[in-house]
Amino acid sequence: MKETSDIQEKTGIFDNPQNVKRLLIVFYASVILLLGVDFIYHKHTIFPWEEYFGFYSVYGFVACVILVIIAKYVLRPLVMRKEDYYD
Repeated sequence: MKETSDIQEKTGIFDNPQNVKRLLIVFYASVILLLGVDFIYHKHTIFPWEEYFGFYSVYGFVACVILVIIAKYVLRPLVMRKEDYYD
């Protein structure tokens, strides 16, 4: 039977800082690549502001930030219970 000191924790893929660095490089490279495609790709727009460079990137980022703020300051107080709710 193994003792508790013999049992090692399994290391995950993101426990190695080098793997995190590689993932960030891939992420930033893909962001730059997709913004570069925005120069080449012809968009069939309805509204004039959709033609601006990086419009959909900024729009998506702002939408995510607004969702997080709404979840934190509006929805969280609605569903939150007191600390001793289950006691």
